[in-house]
Amino acid sequence: MNETKYILTIAGHDPSGGAGLTSDIKTFEAHSLYGLSVCTAVTIQNDIDFKQCLWTDADVIIAQIEVLFERFDIDIVKIGIVKSWKILKRILNKLHLLNPDIKIVLDPIIKASAGFDFHETENQGLLDNIWKQCFIITPNYDEIKSLYPNLTIENTIEHISKLTNIYLKGGHRTDKKGWDILYHSEIVKVNIPPNTNKVSEKHGSGCVLSATLASNLALKIELEDAAKNAKQYIDLFLNSNHSLLGTHNNNTFQHPCDINSNNQ
Repeated sequence: MNETKYILTIAGHDPSGGAGLTSDIKTFEAHSLYGLSVCTAVTIQNDIDFKQCLWTDADVIIAQIEVLFERFDIDIVKIGIVKSWKILKRILNKLHLLNPDIKIVLDPIIKASAGFDFHETENQGLLDNIWKQCFIITPNYDEIKSLYPNLTIENTIEHISKLTNIYLKGGHRTDKKGWDILYHSEIVKVNIPPNTNKVSEKHGSGCVLSATLASNLALKIELEDAAKNAKQYIDLFLNSNHSLLGTHNNNTFQHPCDINSNNQ
């Protein structure tokens, strides 16, 4: 009996391997999962400079998704950069058609750290429909503030929390830097503090956090524990070396199930 667990990333290709598809695959494999990938864009970038984004045609994205679902059982999908909210909605519709029980972890990347804008905020109705189709979204503070420019961040969180779960990444916070917050089940708020006093900045760390959270969900770990495990993993990843490109090492990182059992 084949017990391989498959997980899918739908994201862009980063030649440096620090973000996007290759970064997600490294994260999946560090969690003993087999990563599948669908390419939404080919980027021209390295770890410090983002020059150009060449978008994959939407029909090609859908075709990639369909051929994978013909062959593999996929319950968890992580989504990164997509050209527009409308194309993202089409992708979500296809995923739910192929597997009505699918859980989607959406990292709503709006701007690269180097300043490249991927797409602008759309109308509120479209965004609301997108959140409803996701199990959880993982914005940072800059991203969540840009989603509903007419709302305060508090009102934005309250609004989105009625539609889906939120893992709010705290790397861009000015008050408690590095403190993440999980909002789930509409009313639950869980503060997730950093596990270290100092971290070394890494290119693609947001992708790694989202991919780690998706990996934990694929391993059937409950959401709160999955979020705490993801935080522990990303802190270790950030301090894996002093360069901008972090490393994933199966010997360094505890398996999520082991971390979970130690937290009991």
